[in-house]
Parts: sequence; C-alpha cells; structure tokens
Amino acid sequence: MSGLRAVLFDMDGTLVDTERAWVEVVEQVAARHGYALVGAGRTAVYGRSVEDTAKMLYEPLDVHQDVLAAELGDGFAARLADGAEPRPGALRLLSALRRDRVPTALVSASPRAVVDRVAASLAGHRFDAVYGAEDTARTKPAPDPYLAAAAALGAEPSRCVAVEDTVTGVTSAEAAGCAVLAVPSMEPIAPAAGRTVLASLEEADLALLRSLVSAGGTGHA
Repeated sequence: MSGLRAVLFDMDGTLVDTERAWVEVVEQVAARHGYALVGAGRTAVYGRSVEDTAKMLYEPLDVHQDVLAAELGDGFAARLADGAEPRPGALRLLSALRRDRVPTALVSASPRAVVDRVAASLAGHRFDAVYGAEDTARTKPAPDPYLAAAAALGAEPSRCVAVEDTVTGVTSAEAAGCAVLAVPSMEPIAPAAGRTVLASLEEADLALLRSLVSAGGTGHA
C-alpha cells in the first residue's frame, strides 16, 4: 500500500523544548561528582536515554551506573514536573494530522514517566501509540522503538515519517526504514537521501509529510 500511513514523533527537542534542559541536568549530575561535561562528551548525550547516558558517565565519574541513572532520571523528571513548552509549529502540525486522521506515535528515549507527563501537556493531543525508553529492549540509536511504533500502528516503516531533532534519533529512525524529517535543536544534521532537514516545524505541513513518503525524502535543507 502506498502513501503516508503514520507520523512518528520524537519528544525532547522535537515537539517540546526539553533537550537543553536534559543536557543541563546531565551537566549538573556530572559536576556533582567533580566532572565537567564539555566538548564531545556534552554532544554525546543529545537524544540519549538515561541508561545510556549513565553508562557513558560511569568511567569518568567512577560512580555506579544505577546511582547515576537514578540521579539523571530524578533530575529530569523534576525539571519537567509542570510539563514543557511546545516547539514552534508542533501543536499546529499535530492538529492537522488529527484532522486528517493520520495516526501518530510518540517515540522517546526519555523515561516513560516523563514521556507521559509531557504528552499530557501537548494541548490534549492523543497519540495512537506512546513509547518511552523502557518500552523496547533497546532504545535509540537502535531501531527498536521506531519499529515497535510502526508495528503498533499497523504501518510499514517505509510508509512512516519520523520527526527527529538529533543525530541519535535520526540514526534510530533511518535504521528502522522510516523517511525522516529532521528539525535540529542542539546540533546540526546534514541532509541525506531519505532525510529532509528543516529549520522549524513551522515549515512543515501535511503535504510535505506525504511527499517525503512518496518521494523517499527530498534531502533539502
């Protein structure tokens, strides 16, 4: 079957302005243990799960991964206790998809408790499937969460558009076989075959999303 079947959204930095908050939480946890998160170490946490970030910090901090994961998860949840600010164009695009009855999924590497809290703040939009870091055997950059979301919606990944803001997320979505709309938040993302890069979701509409599936992605910036 041809045509767009579903749109699969990343959460942090894509639909809501939380990627910067996540990085700040990681910086604070690292500093608490006497380590400055800078350069490539800082960039490496973009789009990563609590558990993956704890693994990355384990060696330089010499603190047990479970302890780090708890500190990271608790800190991030506390920062988002009141929800999060939607990114420009996010609510308009979600509304357009709902009006046209295009299924949507929320596919995040954040803890499920955080995902549920933030999802509830998106102007009442109801996703047809929701995935947090604990909901698949592996999370981003592995393809598992996008494969699971597409399957839950009864859609072939090749007929889904994944909307992402980090290289980690783009890697996951492309490994699953999705067309990708990248809207970078904290780091640049280069256009590529099957991947379209925009400056903002304000530039995206349903016609564009449909074209990404039919054309396999335009690769334009």
